[in-house]
Amino acid sequence: MEKTANNKALIAMSGGVDSSVAAYLMQRQGWDCGGVTLKLFGGGSSCCSLEDIEDARSVACALEMPFYVFNFQDEFEERVIWKFVRAYETGLTPNPCIDCNRYLKFGKLMERARELGYDRVATGHYARIEEQNGRRLLLRAADNHKDQTYVLYSMTQEQLAHTVFPLGELNKSQVRGIAEELGFINAKKRDSQDICFVRDSDFGAFIEEYSRKTYPPGDFVGKNGALLGKHRGIVRYTVGQRKGLGLALPKPMYVCEKRADTNTVVLGESDDLMCGALDAEDINLIAADSLPCQTRVTAKIRYGAKEAAATVEQTGKDSLHVVFDEPQRAAAPGQAVVLYDGEYVIGGGTIIRGY
Repeated sequence: MEKTANNKALIAMSGGVDSSVAAYLMQRQGWDCGGVTLKLFGGGSSCCSLEDIEDARSVACALEMPFYVFNFQDEFEERVIWKFVRAYETGLTPNPCIDCNRYLKFGKLMERARELGYDRVATGHYARIEEQNGRRLLLRAADNHKDQTYVLYSMTQEQLAHTVFPLGELNKSQVRGIAEELGFINAKKRDSQDICFVRDSDFGAFIEEYSRKTYPPGDFVGKNGALLGKHRGIVRYTVGQRKGLGLALPKPMYVCEKRADTNTVVLGESDDLMCGALDAEDINLIAADSLPCQTRVTAKIRYGAKEAAATVEQTGKDSLHVVFDEPQRAAAPGQAVVLYDGEYVIGGGTIIRGY
């Protein structure tokens, strides 16, 4: 990454080992660094706790860099948590990490960094950025097991131009090794969970507690409309779920669809989850301003899913149609589909239907 005139970078420090090593690497590369922890949520979760803030402060102190704490709780509540709650209420399965990156880490934080005179923001994400012919490109991390480009596909050209990912060429064991060698307090700290503000991955309980609502029971029905039992509230289920249905059925059944308008959860067999195509909206393209017809890609429909060969067509300014070579399992409305050309991220969007 070419340094700027003021050579100043603000490092987003979560208190974990990745962002701590990112801060060290930026400093070693000659950047004039400051560290910052974002206070996003105060609900007693694992997210941005006092311990996390103090761990980040300890590392910043060891590196002799200024340290800040920014209170973004109001923005996080509006842009991430309530969007997450309303999505579940309407039968969708959102990924709040994407919204947090879009609006907070590479949106609000970047604005605040500039106000303080920092021209770059660096994070501990595992991803890479390249510039080709004046365009910034997002690439998969060298450590494919830790790659986080799926949750970064919404980054704009402006955001990519002012972001540094120092860990992009490293693997996790190298990162921990650097932290241990430097004696960082968090060298052996556990990685954070997928959705930091939800305890024990109990989405339904979190939504009921946070919204202060009680979601009424409704019907479980089969693909043929037959009544199979009663569910405990539509926010407690997600497409592809098998465990925790509370039903005694003769064969394994999975959540195939959530119909918020009728408060109905549709169950089916494993094969009923398969889809050969999907439509997406709210798209963001990184590799180009628009896509040519019938572009060959690999596509990823969940953070932990494998990429699958597909053909994509841009059907409008803000929409995509993706056809898979082989049927894919549980393309949940509300999740993101992210498109790749080899190690490069083409872009992505929000799934609205799979079929």
